[in-house]
Amino acid sequence: MFTDRSDSLADERPHRGYGVAVTPGERGPCALVTGYGLANRLLTWRDGALRDVASPAVADEGRHAIGVVAADLDADGYEEFYVHNTDEFGGRTRDTDLLLDPVECSPDCDGARWRDLYGLGINADRGNFRAGRSVAALDRYGTGRYGVFVASYGTPSRFYELGDDGELTDMASAVGLDVDACGRSLLAGPIVSESMDLFVGVERGPNRLYRNESGHYEEIAADVGVADRETDARGVTMADAAIAYGSWEGPNRIFEPREDGTFDDVAPPEFAQPTRVRTLACADFDNDGREELFVHVMGAGNRLFRRTPDGWSMLDPGPAAEPKGLGTGATVADFDGDGTLELLLVHGELAAQPLSLYAAENDRGWLRVRPTTQYGAPARGAAVTLETDEWTRTRVVCAGSGYLCQMEPVAHFGLGDAAPERVRIRWPDGRETTIDRPAERAEHEISHPMAPRF
Repeated sequence: MFTDRSDSLADERPHRGYGVAVTPGERGPCALVTGYGLANRLLTWRDGALRDVASPAVADEGRHAIGVVAADLDADGYEEFYVHNTDEFGGRTRDTDLLLDPVECSPDCDGARWRDLYGLGINADRGNFRAGRSVAALDRYGTGRYGVFVASYGTPSRFYELGDDGELTDMASAVGLDVDACGRSLLAGPIVSESMDLFVGVERGPNRLYRNESGHYEEIAADVGVADRETDARGVTMADAAIAYGSWEGPNRIFEPREDGTFDDVAPPEFAQPTRVRTLACADFDNDGREELFVHVMGAGNRLFRRTPDGWSMLDPGPAAEPKGLGTGATVADFDGDGTLELLLVHGELAAQPLSLYAAENDRGWLRVRPTTQYGAPARGAAVTLETDEWTRTRVVCAGSGYLCQMEPVAHFGLGDAAPERVRIRWPDGRETTIDRPAERAEHEISHPMAPRF
């Protein structure tokens, strides 16, 4: 299915990386790829290629970065990058985390100056020295101001919110998110409520699922059937309303919701078959109106599945199989602005390997929706539903998924032969907007209903 576009990566040097997150720039998406003992990279499309434009503050060379997420923590309309550093497998670390704030709110990756908010005097004793894995953004109340959850490993997890003076406060215990488990992967969004919920994929124990109850969280994984003590969870993503996740050498799951609010595993044998899963990414790569589910694997062939009316069928990923790849992270974005999604793969679990880039050649129709918050930043966690003359699909703007990763903050719909009739956006605060007859082959930026109008 995929064609290799790795010649569009300007830097072909081997990289030992893990997570990758995407934020919008003025001229296109910007992807921060973490570096484990190496410099982080900040990639954006310039002159026909993805080029590294990381400043020294972003590169942060020498620390051990793995999980990363982008979100607007200070409600200024621009996203920060939260980078989780860990030089230990579990417990305590010597590295603390990095919270990159764009100085002067510069809207473009290669024009921004960044400062580390952990470096402020007010945060001198607030560094995170707990070893962890994935990071996700949560807007508890739907106010457009996000916090960051860090899945710790062997110690209680963190949930940071940022004050107006730049002070970081761990709110995990206060809001019911003090997870004491070997947390691996995170999925944030309207999973079981219309607000931002949180799924935590766990190794050596049951998964957790936290339902948002007016800004506080109640754990319900066992009640709805997704605790799954048999697996060591890795990558996780939403496939329409289903929770799909992979396991390390154990069965992989696709949990679809039932009408009674519980979940049922509908994974076909080819998907359930154990392998060494790292990251999952769900998107319509060929714009045919059906989602594909990409499984990024460490030390074995990657897998690809397509959703059909009868379930999920296995596809040939072509060169993206990478049977000798030491897969870690992955993200999806339309880097070159042509309406077809690219798949960016990161490697480096046991040794440094170059990044790789893939896309599916097609000329089918598409439609993209970019909801924004009250402040103009990406509305991560918003649900976007497209109705066509043939089908209805829902995408959630990614606030953290995959494993250690985050996808671009856009709801991308391939159209195939369908004609779009209306788009409905539901923000994390429950407010909605409907657009009739949206234009095809266009990206629609939709402001929050309470955003100031000038």
